[in-house]
Amino acid sequence: MRVTPRRLAVGMSLWIPNLFSGIRVRRFADDWTSATVELHVNVFTRNYVKTAFGGSMSAMTDPYYFMLVMHQLGRDYVVWDTRGEIEFLKPGRGLLTAHFAVPREKAEALRERARGGAKVLEWFETDITDASGDVVARVRREVYVREKKRVTTASADGAHRLDSAQRPAR
Repeated sequence: MRVTPRRLAVGMSLWIPNLFSGIRVRRFADDWTSATVELHVNVFTRNYVKTAFGGSMSAMTDPYYFMLVMHQLGRDYVVWDTRGEIEFLKPGRGLLTAHFAVPREKAEALRERARGGAKVLEWFETDITDASGDVVARVRREVYVREKKRVTTASADGAHRLDSAQRPAR
């Protein structure tokens, strides 16, 4: 079964860590250039002073830049989320939203920089806003990109072996 933006959005919303953290993926763009994620602040997702728990706000931004880059670059690239920073600007209440965008031009620039196996680290930024549009937090996420090694070696029996980057997961 092919992963489509719609299937991934539904799957990520039902994924236990997101489901019980009040995190809902509203959509991935059909071309994988953007995503919208919401956090519903409620009795399970708020802190001692009844505002959004900072860990939930960080979690709502965790994998989305990495996923957008990965789906645009395809299977020939290794993509990881490596680091994150969050600056809390005001208490978060009610419905919080984060929009993630990786334009095609940015993905192509990453592809070119990673060509030949070069390690690329790229920062992405977004804001978390409340229902009135006020910025509650600023978030930065660092994404790692590298082109996979395509080395095959012939064994004595003539069979070709795949390197570890090419082996399918079990």
